[in-house]
Amino acid sequence: MTVRIGTSGWAYPEWRDTYYPAGLPRTRELDYVGGRMATVELNGSFYSLQRPSSYRAWRDRTPESFVFAVKGHRFVTHLRRLREPCVSVANFLASGVLELGDKLGPVLWQFPERLRFDPGLLADFLAALPHDSHAALRLVTDHATLLPAQPSSVRGPLVPMRHAVEVRHPTFLSARFVDLLRTHGVALVAADTAGRWPYVEETTTDFTYVRLHGATELYASSYDSAALERWAAKIRTWCGTGDVYVYFDNTAKAAAPHDAERLAALLGRVVAGPSRRQSSAS
Repeated sequence: MTVRIGTSGWAYPEWRDTYYPAGLPRTRELDYVGGRMATVELNGSFYSLQRPSSYRAWRDRTPESFVFAVKGHRFVTHLRRLREPCVSVANFLASGVLELGDKLGPVLWQFPERLRFDPGLLADFLAALPHDSHAALRLVTDHATLLPAQPSSVRGPLVPMRHAVEVRHPTFLSARFVDLLRTHGVALVAADTAGRWPYVEETTTDFTYVRLHGATELYASSYDSAALERWAAKIRTWCGTGDVYVYFDNTAKAAAPHDAERLAALLGRVVAGPSRRQSSAS
């Protein structure tokens, strides 16, 4: 199985001269990350719809084996709060997500802190999520109401699509919720949040998605060697059930890229780098 370890985003002022080499142009930061990590989580897509040209540029600037996780737009999760999912998910996909091609990794749907578990609402949302690029295009064609100035023209080979859900309200600590995820083949994010929100480990599909937001201080504190050893042990166990994606979100003080590289070094040869197309065919 494949383990990919990276960071949530890459364009942070705090990383300049502490992780990036002095004088590295900002336009080359993704290139630098792509040469040192196997994946990165696109989090700008949460705050605003991106352009197809941006997704194409990110795809073309990274190595062939690189994979992007893409954070779903907050209009779907925080504004519409999962209501009318076909339209809102279609509009998000229409912004150009599929331009990543076989570099498209899991799509992350982060639920707001005050969103409570509603079985009917969640079932409708999960049922709307496409699980391959052709199904995504059909959803866009049938339901999208917002199209970018440069509409996506992707009509290529079928690419699998994976989805992961990160929850923050305790009402989701429910066997019924876990069963719904298993029924729809969606992963439950194991999110370490310095104790701020519930932590859950449940394998609900053929991959595991991990977000590490900070050991003791949310979005900021680093993970010491003992903590990284514990995460490495968990990852070795999760490898037995499928692929593993790990993203460090402790970005505020530049800990994330250093922690990602240290964890990858601990795992050694189990951190593999085949493309999604290659790994899905094996």
